[in-house]
Amino acid sequence: CIGIVGKSGCGKTTLLDLIMGLLTPSGGSILIDNKILNNNNILAWQKHISHVPQDVFLIDGSFEENIALGVSKEHFDIEKIKNCLDRVQLTNLIDSLPQKAQTNVGEKGALLSGGQRQRVAIARSLYRDTDVFIFDEATSALDEKTEKEVISILKNISRENLVIMVTHRLSILES
Repeated sequence: CIGIVGKSGCGKTTLLDLIMGLLTPSGGSILIDNKILNNNNILAWQKHISHVPQDVFLIDGSFEENIALGVSKEHFDIEKIKNCLDRVQLTNLIDSLPQKAQTNVGEKGALLSGGQRQRVAIARSLYRDTDVFIFDEATSALDEKTEKEVISILKNISRENLVIMVTHRLSILES
């Protein structure tokens, strides 16, 4: 688990973009497992990454569609989606909705709070089940109690995966 903390504008997100291969370094190289990240291996590297940005992207679709984004409906793993929703503390909300996880979240998640949108994005990253999880201020819209619960989830993920977390709050990284 790697924590990156710093003031606004100091380059935290730029560093993540370099690590993910979204930006090319103007000098030097990015090495992944002692191999230089380049055009020949960048797509393979990116398949190992789940990224949760501060500004979450959600489609005008259901919870299921947003969590399994990019997977056709007939290939959704419903049990895995339920597990991911449970891990990010959204089960009570889902259970209270008439259409459960098939409920539409609205354009850009307009029908959800900021914290709920972030948790859907975290559930999406868990659903992808990658080796590397990158969280860029991914808990900034959560209340303190929910944030602690999500941090606990991330601690569990980091036992078997690489977790890189950017935050403004050093207290988040203490655990």
